[in-house]
Amino acid sequence: MSGSESSAHGVSLPPSLDSPAAPQALSFTVHSLPAPELPAERRTRVGRLKMLMVLLVCAAPVVASYFTYYVVRPQARSNYGQLIEPPRALPSMTELPLTDLQGQPVDPAALRGQWLLVVAAEGSCDATCEQLLYLQRQLRESLGREKDRVDRVWLVPGEQPVRAALMPALQGAIVLQAKARALGRWLQPEAGRALGAHLYLVDPMGRWMMRFPAELDPSKAKKDLDRLLRAAASWDRAGREVK
Repeated sequence: MSGSESSAHGVSLPPSLDSPAAPQALSFTVHSLPAPELPAERRTRVGRLKMLMVLLVCAAPVVASYFTYYVVRPQARSNYGQLIEPPRALPSMTELPLTDLQGQPVDPAALRGQWLLVVAAEGSCDATCEQLLYLQRQLRESLGREKDRVDRVWLVPGEQPVRAALMPALQGAIVLQAKARALGRWLQPEAGRALGAHLYLVDPMGRWMMRFPAELDPSKAKKDLDRLLRAAASWDRAGREVK
């Protein structure tokens, strides 16, 4: 039976038999389109946003420790030393010129990176000054293994030389001379007290943040120091690493 006769009786033949050449299926390959390039202004904004996020991550431990100490349940915390609010940043070299005992200039920024127990008293050093220098040393030693996070600093207002008899007791301390007025614009005593009546505490960022009372009680001052050092333990290490 021929193909034409089969078709006439309503029987459909497969395409391969009904036509000389069957149509072939088409195939398509889809390639990904190139990503559009961001405009220069938008790339700059994205880069700044990323840099800001990195800075926030780095600063988070410092902010958290201060938030914990200053803000979280302040009513439950009793300080012996008076908190300076807001803390006062360490002045620049032009604002607070410093020199060592050989007369060489010292940049105040070089003091950053350590907690500082600061005495600010004349080079003649009266009985109050001597007592503060002694308590300054004893207080640091009482911190045990944490003492390497704290430096002893004596800032001497004016140009009067330091009494030679005191030098052996100052081993390991930083002794610098400062302009009296410039020093008084940064550190300030209680009303009615002299600048040299107190022990001052400066944090590793170079901010004066606490003033201990005159007639210092070292055991109470140590409790304040212990709390601060614990609060800063996540970011502060011994040595001048904080900039």
